[in-house]
Amino acid sequence: MNPPLVIRPRAESVEGQPILRPLPSARRRSVGPFVFFDHMLATDYPPGRGMDIRQHPHIGLSTLTYLFEGQLQHKDSLGSDQRVGAGEVSWMTAGSAVAHIERTPPELLGQPKRLHGLQVWLASPKDHEQGPGHYSHHPAASLPSSDALGVSIRMIAGTGFCLTSPVPVLSATLYAEVRMQAASTLLIPAEHAERAVYVLDGEASLDDQPLEPCSLVVLPEGEAMSLYADSECHLVIIGGDALDGPRRMNWNFVASDPALIEQARARWAAGDWPVVPGEIGRIELP
Repeated sequence: MNPPLVIRPRAESVEGQPILRPLPSARRRSVGPFVFFDHMLATDYPPGRGMDIRQHPHIGLSTLTYLFEGQLQHKDSLGSDQRVGAGEVSWMTAGSAVAHIERTPPELLGQPKRLHGLQVWLASPKDHEQGPGHYSHHPAASLPSSDALGVSIRMIAGTGFCLTSPVPVLSATLYAEVRMQAASTLLIPAEHAERAVYVLDGEASLDDQPLEPCSLVVLPEGEAMSLYADSECHLVIIGGDALDGPRRMNWNFVASDPALIEQARARWAAGDWPVVPGEIGRIELP
């Protein structure tokens, strides 16, 4: 049996929000369609402050925001304006050009608040890279779940563990939130070609090998593995089919053809980009 690959995250800050980022990594560029993984660390914002990710562009990917605590306001150049709460999915497919913002809802700024969640990017298949953009919001009650033998699973996106999420993914995907009671066990089948586990909180072992909290552990392909909760724990499992070819990533752009990235950079720099209604501020090219 091949050993799992452990990817330790980088600590960074996005517009003041502290994050841990295991993907992309020099050791692994993607897991299934997932090319980017940000753990937005639990952060307490005092009155008058909050998350404020100004207007910025995307191509060739879908963003998925999922919160454990707190609320965000999503607005995009497609005209979407949606408050997103804990346990809900905010899904945006960029296509050839989209811009969006994510910020603490204005009416919550005057009070203390906490934010904790994940944002991932999924690379679009080549035949969807330059398609139209799309946004959808999925309430917590719409996400299928199971609860048995001390293991609770919620399917955030894709399919797995006999559950199918309504989120309109563009390729075979696995994205599950798992909460395990101490001494419970979960078999992770090999139904998806690529899989990885990220422990958010608690202690767990994979085939008797302890998992490092807040590290992305990539499982060997084609091998079912057993997850054991050494304590009460909270984790996510991601994966899916391998990408249909390599992807280039540059800033907020993902593409199979580097020329598409250069075109996107030139368009954003020139102001030739769809605008989020009512928004003036924006993040400039690095």
